[in-house]
Amino acid sequence: MNIPGIEDEIFKYNNSPLEKLSGLTPTQTHELIYNPLSENSCIKFSSNINSETTNEIPFFRISEELLKIIKRDGFIKLTPLGALPKKILVELYDFKFIIDEHIESGINKLYREDECISIKTTRIVCESTNLVKKSKGKLLLTKNGERCLKIENRVELFKVIFLIFTEKFNWAYNDVYSKEPVGQYGYLFSIYLLKKYGENENFTNFYSAKYLQVFEKFITLFDDDYSTPEKQFNSCYTVRTFERFTEWFGLTNINGKNNFFDQENAKIIKTKLFDKIFVYD
Repeated sequence: MNIPGIEDEIFKYNNSPLEKLSGLTPTQTHELIYNPLSENSCIKFSSNINSETTNEIPFFRISEELLKIIKRDGFIKLTPLGALPKKILVELYDFKFIIDEHIESGINKLYREDECISIKTTRIVCESTNLVKKSKGKLLLTKNGERCLKIENRVELFKVIFLIFTEKFNWAYNDVYSKEPVGQYGYLFSIYLLKKYGENENFTNFYSAKYLQVFEKFITLFDDDYSTPEKQFNSCYTVRTFERFTEWFGLTNINGKNNFFDQENAKIIKTKLFDKIFVYD
């Protein structure tokens, strides 16, 4: 039984901006979550991304250099545990695309892949693409990998790396927080928040609170033990979304931290690169 006017009311609600959604409509939010970067997504890749743009993206540069090493050497022989050998780790880290504070301070030595999360993640992400294949303990380039390494296909290579990182690689793998996809689920909503508010410095909890308004069930994953659930949530969200996603891709800068573990006092501001990569439509 159809109720007169109900369809109009539903349509009106789904297409009206809501404060809870930071000004997005329910329809826009649905597309951001379930069809990220698609034709109907209000956040899209810019059509002006070029090779010069990709030069500024740290995680992409590490991935590209790893692929170049495989091409140069014919293959990379992995350790018995399936990790990159020390020689390759040192070569990649020496580019200093992503600085590791523990390595720089001498707390950690680059003997094993586990000592550098960004390089370990790079290897996992590349293995998850159709750019490389693993055979008999070796990493080899596929034909598609060789094609994407050509300078004219550099933007395509970036998009492959970005989409695998955001939609296939499990961000929770890199930390000791909940195994649920806090931060990664609906990651493009965080990109929208940065697009809207990122011109000015904001504390991390400014963003985590707005994210939590939409994905409110995530707060139930955190117990009130050593800290409040809200502070624990903010810490998890900050590490995953900012420290190991937007920072790695050159989209934001973090200022104001008193030490490596200080997420509460950190302030986030978007970079000029951000607007070269994403547009709001």
